[in-house]
Parts: sequence; structure tokens; C-alpha cells
Amino acid sequence: MKAAGILLTFGILFGGTLGGPWSAWMPQTIVAFEGTCVAIPCRFDYPDELRPSAVHGIWYFNSPYPRNYPPVVYKSRTSIVHESFQGRTRLLGDLQARNCTLQLGRLSPELAGKYFFRGDLGGYNQYTYSEHSNLEIINKPTIVPPAAVVVGTEAELRCVVPDNCPTMKPVVSWLHHEVLEEQAVFGQLEEESGTWSQVSLLKFRPSRENDGHELGCQVTYPNTTFLFEAFATLDVKYVPRILQVNSSLEITEGSHVVLACVVDSNPLALLAWFKEEAVLREEPSTNLTLELDNVTHAHDGIYTCVAENVYGRVNRSLALTIMYAPRKPSVNSSVVAVEGEPVTILCTTESNPEPIITIFKEKQIVATVVYESELLLEIPAVTHEDDGEYWCVAENQYGQRGSAFNLTVEFAPIILVESKCTAARDTVQCVCAVLANPEPVISFELPTRNVTVNETDQEFVYSQKTGYTVTSILTLRGEPDSQLFIVCSARNLYGTKNQQLQFHHSNNLMWAKVGPVGAVVAFAILIAAVCYVSQTRKKKNVNENSSFVQLEHPPVAYSGEYRPPGALDKSEYERRLASDKHLLNKPEGSLDLNVDYANIDFTKLATKDSYTLTEELAEYAEIRVK
Repeated sequence: MKAAGILLTFGILFGGTLGGPWSAWMPQTIVAFEGTCVAIPCRFDYPDELRPSAVHGIWYFNSPYPRNYPPVVYKSRTSIVHESFQGRTRLLGDLQARNCTLQLGRLSPELAGKYFFRGDLGGYNQYTYSEHSNLEIINKPTIVPPAAVVVGTEAELRCVVPDNCPTMKPVVSWLHHEVLEEQAVFGQLEEESGTWSQVSLLKFRPSRENDGHELGCQVTYPNTTFLFEAFATLDVKYVPRILQVNSSLEITEGSHVVLACVVDSNPLALLAWFKEEAVLREEPSTNLTLELDNVTHAHDGIYTCVAENVYGRVNRSLALTIMYAPRKPSVNSSVVAVEGEPVTILCTTESNPEPIITIFKEKQIVATVVYESELLLEIPAVTHEDDGEYWCVAENQYGQRGSAFNLTVEFAPIILVESKCTAARDTVQCVCAVLANPEPVISFELPTRNVTVNETDQEFVYSQKTGYTVTSILTLRGEPDSQLFIVCSARNLYGTKNQQLQFHHSNNLMWAKVGPVGAVVAFAILIAAVCYVSQTRKKKNVNENSSFVQLEHPPVAYSGEYRPPGALDKSEYERRLASDKHLLNKPEGSLDLNVDYANIDFTKLATKDSYTLTEELAEYAEIRVK
């Protein structure tokens, strides 16, 4: 039945008498399994004017020329053939009908080669056709994969089995296909250039897990032991998949960090590490690492691993958080304010986690905030007691940093309680201690004598400054009368303060002899004692107050050097008062109270100012005379 079908096909292909020159047709290539059989379809022609009574034919192997004595495959006149083909060949076609189809059986590898046909019409009318067929003998079927097997897209594999043997029909089946999703098998018979093939179609929907899976196509022949198999490994293409990447990290500043990204993809993906929009590293790979040495807060941010191939793109992000100690706090500036004005000071820093920020003054907490990056200190109405050095300190579990700043308060003069007069025998000394900023001008007034004396009268007044405190001492000689009283007057830009000095009489105390040298020595002893007493109750120097923090001390700019517009100038005072100055006609360093005041022109005794910065208060010293 199969032979009849093939011959019928040949008859359809070659039917009819074409007439014309010597010519032949047969497939250029034909394929058959080893051990099976094959029928080579053949059609030949010769000129019409030749009318042979009988037509014979010969098949040669690998050569068309008889003079080369090629092996005879088949000869219609006799049964003499080459030993390799004995019992293996027979003619299926009718030579009279110009059909030269040849069948070969029990195929072995040595029978693979070229087959030529020679027509014999008798006498000299013999012709070997140049057309020939190349026989290929195989031992496994051919699996034809699609151009691409992509995840989620239906794929089709073809198993092609030659079917050119009239007496043997192949049976085709698939191996290891059970794991495929949505799989189905279809069979069909295909013809191409006069040769036939059984084609088995395996359709399925591939998954990522199918990549690398091996499928087999098996061919058997009923009632035989023939078994032919071929195998193919699926190359499934798919979008990259990120298998492993770091979780979000919290690390300490200065640490070493390795970020790893492991990806599965087919084909190979281009991997890249991004920080925000910046590409840090990229290369085609399945594993890409990013190393960060000695990390700082600048490395803090979102890092993304991106994997991309022709089938898609995926990414995975992580947060890298850098933990670090507070940066040196920043203060808006050192502040100069007038007493009574509102003051606002902002202290800011950076850290992770957020710090505790505290503002100190003289080791006392002024303001604090917890887990914030800034602290706002507001003083509604500043006083002179708010003046001084402050520290802004930020601290978290990773460290502490601080910055110093100054608050300078300008205020009107304040005459301190230490101001008084002391009379002993023939000497009177008056101390006037004034706290003010800017530096005040201090003068001593004797209203009953119409006399004003200040530090410009160096024979009678000596001044010393410490911080914002200015201490002036007036020394007079002679027995004071009961009507004598002395007023201390202090003034600066912000006001004037007058206060009558109280007298303290002591019969057993006297002042050391006052002269050019004695006055200086006595005053030095006096100031030393005053400083010792005042240090126990007045504010210390700004630099000493900041010693509670083991941090760097920025320079402190005191307001004593600050002179606002309109400030009094010493040279101006001297010019204005020079016309009134009157040098007392007494020994140097003393003023005799027993003189006839009616004979002295007190109107010519000048009022003189001083402008000196000081910080500590001063008290006069007494020298007990034994």
C-alpha cells in the first residue's frame, strides 16, 4: 500500500511524455535511517525521434562514467551488481514509462553517496545523466527548535523523521516532556523536493524552570528492533530575576561595606549598582558586588541593583544608613545686645541618630532639646547677668561635639555696694566701683567745695578695670570737716548714675604715706585684696567658665573694644575740660583738706573722664598701723 502511494506520487510528478533532449530528475538529497530502506524517485527522458523497442537502465554508485568502472547498483538486463548491493536493490519504476525509481534496503553507512542513472535504448543510444541523488544515512532523528523559547510564550519543537521507505513506517514519540506546561503533540506528513518526512510537533508554554531541561524524540519501526533517538536541551529565555541582594543596613561611619547582587537571567544580564541616579558600577554578569571603604555620612542613601537584558529589566533597592557622631555645632553668631532687648540664638548640627542639644552657661543648663538637629534659645529681655560665654553641646551614642559663642550685653552704669569713703587721721580715700558696658566715665564730685575730679587728675585719682568693672580711687590729705561729702558719678551711652559715698571713720587706721611711689604701691595692694574678695561672688573670666567641656575653645571677642557711634572719647574729654583744669598747689599725690578753700579757684578744677574695660570688682585695702 505504501509502495503504491509512493509510485502514484512519482507518476503524478513525472507523468506524461515531455519529449526533448536527454534529461533526468531525482532529488538532490535523500535521507534514510541506517538498517532501513529508501526509495530514490527518478524520472528520465530522451529525444522523441528515438523509438526503442525496449528500454533498459543501469544505476551507478559515485561515478557517472562506465569507463571508470563504477560499482553497479542495479542493471535491468542482468542481475549482476556490485557485491555491496547484492540482494539490496530493486527497481520500483517502469523504464518503459521513463520511471527509474530505485529502492535500496538494509542500508549501511558505506552505501551513503551519489547515485547516477544511465539509460540504455539499445545500440549507441545509451546516456548517463549528470543529474544524481545524494543518499545520507543517519542514526537519529532531527529536532528543530524554534528561533527562541521565551517564558510565557508558546513554543514549538519539531522532530523530523525521513519517511522514504515504502515498506517501513516510522512511529515517532517524545521523551521527558511530561514536566512541560500546556503541552500537546501533533503529527503530520511533509513533502519537499520529492522526499517525505514524518514531523512530530511538540507545543508547550515554557517556564523559567524549563531552562536546561532535556527533551527527547524517539523513532521506532513496528515489528523491528530499530530504535533511533535524539535529544535537545531547552534554552529558555527570560527576564532577569534578582536572587539575592543585601537588606537595608545601618553601619557606623568609617566601616567597610560590601553590597552584593546575584541575578538569574537568560541571556546574561547587564548588572549595575546605582546611588540615586548615579551609576557606581556596571558589567555583564550574574553577580555584581559594590565595595565602599571608610564610609561617611555622604554614603548615606538609597542604593539600587538593576539587571537588564533584551527581555526585560528588574531592580531591587536598599537603604544604607550611616550612623555618626554630631558634627561641630553651628551657632548663628556671637551676639551683641542692649539690656532689655530680645535675643534669639540658633544652634544647629548634623548627626545620626538625632542628638541631644544643650546650651550651657557657667556649667548651668540654659536650654536643651532631645532628638532634634537644632536648638533655639530665646531671651525675651536680656540683662547684664546674661552676658558671658555660652557652649552649645550636641551628643548621641557615637560622640559629643561643642561650640562656644559669646553674648555681649551693653547696659547703663551700676555703682556697686563696695563703693565708699574711708577717713583716717589726715587722709581720706574714696573707692567708686562701677559695673557697665561700654566702659563708663567715673568722676568724684565735692558739691560743698564745687570740685569735680576724675582719672585725668592722676595726682588724686587712680583707676583700674577688670572685665566690665571699673574701680576708681580718690586720695585726699588733710582733716575733713563735718560738712564734706563726696558723690561718685558714672556715665556711658546708656545712662548716668550718681551716688553719694558713705564715710567710714577709723581712728586706729591710717593710709600709708602718699607720694608718687607710695600711691602706686598702696593702690596695688588695694586692688589685689579687692580682686580676691570679688572673685568669690562675681562672674569669672569667660575662658575659665568654659572649662567644663573638653573641647576646643574658639576665640572670644569682648565688647570692651566696641565703641558705638557717639561714644565718648578720652581725647575729646581732655580737650573739652583742659580749659577748666587747675593743678592744685600741693605736694604731689595729696590734697590738703585744711587749706583755705576760699583761696582756691575750684571752678578751674577739671572734670575728667575715663573709658576702661574690666571684669572683676575691686575693693580698697586698708593698712593697719601698729
